Amino acid sequence: MAPRQGPQAPLEFGGPLGAAALMLLLPATMFHLLLVVRSGPARLLGPPPYLPGLEVLWSPQALLLLLTWLGLQAALYLLPARKVAEGQELKDKSRLRYPINGFQALVLTALLVGLGLSAGLPLGALPEMLLPLAFAATITTFIFSLFLYMKAQVAPASALAPGGNSGERGPSRLNPRICSFDFKYFCELRPGLIGWVFINLALLVQEAELRGSPSLAMWLVNGFQLLYVEAVLTTMDIMHDGFGFMLAFGDLAWVPFTYSLQAQFLLYHPQPLGLPMAAVICLISAIGYYIFRGANSQKNTFRKNPSDPSVAGLETIPTATGRQLLVSGWWGMVRHPNYLGDLIMALAWSLPHFCTGVSHLLPYFYVLYFTALLVHREARDERQCLQKYGRAWHEYCRRVPYRILPYIY
Repeated sequence: MAPRQGPQAPLEFGGPLGAAALMLLLPATMFHLLLVVRSGPARLLGPPPYLPGLEVLWSPQALLLLLTWLGLQAALYLLPARKVAEGQELKDKSRLRYPINGFQALVLTALLVGLGLSAGLPLGALPEMLLPLAFAATITTFIFSLFLYMKAQVAPASALAPGGNSGERGPSRLNPRICSFDFKYFCELRPGLIGWVFINLALLVQEAELRGSPSLAMWLVNGFQLLYVEAVLTTMDIMHDGFGFMLAFGDLAWVPFTYSLQAQFLLYHPQPLGLPMAAVICLISAIGYYIFRGANSQKNTFRKNPSDPSVAGLETIPTATGRQLLVSGWWGMVRHPNYLGDLIMALAWSLPHFCTGVSHLLPYFYVLYFTALLVHREARDERQCLQKYGRAWHEYCRRVPYRILPYIY
C-alpha cells in the first residue's frame, strides 16, 4: 500500500519508541512535581516523599468535577462569538473558522466562580484535590487520545498534520472536528489554560485562609500568569501539529497542574518579597510581555494586511511561495522574538521565589522546561521554514543570524 503522505517526514520525539516513553515519562514527571512541591525538602531532583496508592489518586468526585469543568468550557465555546477568524490555508486550500470568544469564556467562568464563592463554594479546598484531579485528567487524556487515533485512521490525507509525526501508523489529524467543534482549538485555549488560572486563584484563596492574606509573591504570580492566558489562534500547535496524546495531555493535564507549580510552591513554602524586588520583577515581566505581544501582533498584522501603516515600512524578503519574510522590526532582531518574550516572562514568574536562591530548583522548573521546549520547537521551525521557503530562508538566516537570544543563540 502506498504511503498516505508521500515521502516520510522526519520523526519527532525519537520515533514510536520515544513517543511511547514520553507517554509514560510526562505523567510520571507531573505526579513527581505535584508530590515534591508539598513536601518539606521540595527537592526537584530527589525522590518523592511517598508513592500514593490508588485510594489517594482515584476520586469519583474529582472525575465528576473534571467532567463538569470540561462540559462548562465546551458550552462556553459554543456560545455565539462576536468575531470569527479564519485559520491558515490547509492542504486542500480550505480555511477553517474559529470562534474568538476565549476571553468571553474566561470572564463568564470568573463570574460563575464569583457567584459560587458568594454562595459558599469552597474554592480553597481545590489545592487538596490536585492529585486526584491530575489522575482523572490523565485517564481522560488517554481515553480521548485513543478516540483521536481511531478518528485519524479514517481521515483523508488532506486532513493529516504536516508536523508532530512520531512514526506511528496513521499520522494524527491536524484539526479533528465534530461539525464546527474543533477539538484541538478547544483544548489548546480553553479548559487547561483557564483551569490554570483558577487553580492559581484557589491557591491564593487557600493561602489567605491559612495566613490571613495572600502574600505579595502569590499576587505577582497570579497576576503575571493571568495576563499570559489569552487566546492566540496562530500558534504553531494550532497550525502545524497533529492532535494526539502529546498535545491532549499537555493541554488538559500538564498545563494546569505543572504551570501552576510556582503558586503551589508559594502555598507550601511561603516567601517574603519586598517592594523593591517586586518592582524589578514587574519590570522584567512587562518587558517580556511587550516583546511577546509586539512580535505576535506585528506578524499577525502583516499576514492580514501588509499595507497596514504599522507594518508597511518593514523590510521583507520575497519567497517562491509568494509570501514575504519580515527582516526588520521585531523579526529582524532575532528569528523568534515571540519565544524571547516568552522566556523573559517565564523567568519573571520564577523570580518571586528568588529569596530561596538556588537552594530550591523546583520554582525554576518552568523556565528550565520551557527553555528546552522552545529550543526544540525553534529547531523544528527552522526545518519547516527551510523546506517551505528554500533559498529565501537561507537569506533570512544570513540577515538575522540569532535564533532566540541576540548575540548568544
